[in-house]
Amino acid sequence: MKRLARLNERIEGWNRLTKSLSDTRELAEMGDDDFRPELETETQKIEKEVDRREFNAMLSGEYDRGDAIFAIHAGAGGTDSQDWASMLQRMYLRWMEQHHYEANIIDMTPGEEAGIKSLTIAVNGRYAYGYLRAEKGVHRLVRLSPFDSNNRRHTSFAMVEVLPQVEDDIEIDINPNDLIIDTFKSGGAGGQNVQKNDTAVRITHIPTGIVASCQNERSQTQNRENAMKVLKARLLEIKEREHAEKLADLRGEYTKAEWGSQIRSYVLHPYQMVKDHRTGYETGNTQAVLDGDLDGFIEAYLRQNVGGDEK
Repeated sequence: MKRLARLNERIEGWNRLTKSLSDTRELAEMGDDDFRPELETETQKIEKEVDRREFNAMLSGEYDRGDAIFAIHAGAGGTDSQDWASMLQRMYLRWMEQHHYEANIIDMTPGEEAGIKSLTIAVNGRYAYGYLRAEKGVHRLVRLSPFDSNNRRHTSFAMVEVLPQVEDDIEIDINPNDLIIDTFKSGGAGGQNVQKNDTAVRITHIPTGIVASCQNERSQTQNRENAMKVLKARLLEIKEREHAEKLADLRGEYTKAEWGSQIRSYVLHPYQMVKDHRTGYETGNTQAVLDGDLDGFIEAYLRQNVGGDEK
């Protein structure tokens, strides 16, 4: 039903565009100068919609049109990196809001002094995974540290992880005997009612060592469902990676999949610059980027990787 609704939405969108083109052509054929301002406005709308659809056509990967599991993990740098992770949380939540995506925080571990150690968000909406996969990798921040009494410059790192949400029709075999399921009192948002009961859930997949947890729902059942959703997404990633490595090995070009160096640097001192090291795209308006203006970076990456292949 979910897939059917998305297909109907796509068809309705094309029908609206077809009708708009027909109406605009009829208006142009009338040759009446009084309608010129309206004609120009409609033409601009059509051009913008065609550009959007042309760009979306590049998102042809198997999971690009679907929902995403989005996670942020603080890296080396102590309190500064945990604060950087919280800055990234704010940045991405603003981007998601601007693009009308539904973003539900399903797990969050706060830092000791400031910021967050890790965060997991379920992002729902068309092309959520297709767009956000451009953000997967290490993000580097250079700034004067607010946590350094000598106001020295610090470099901080955080990892962004992006996974496709697993649809019901995708087979991910999980043996219940391979799972360790723990419950505990939530330490996240939710108020006193959450703290009184063991509502939080942590699931450990013994064969892979993957741990998925959720504590932001009031119901243990909901937290368990969300934790399983994250576990399935991570197992799917392993399955897809093993398949890609097997194909590369057959071609004689296998290289071990590892987290590389940073994909993007955010420099706030001694100058202002955000630069993506994969595409070369950069901007000096750092505040706009930290406020969620990421479309230029995402589009540059996707245009460079036409066809949906992930790097």
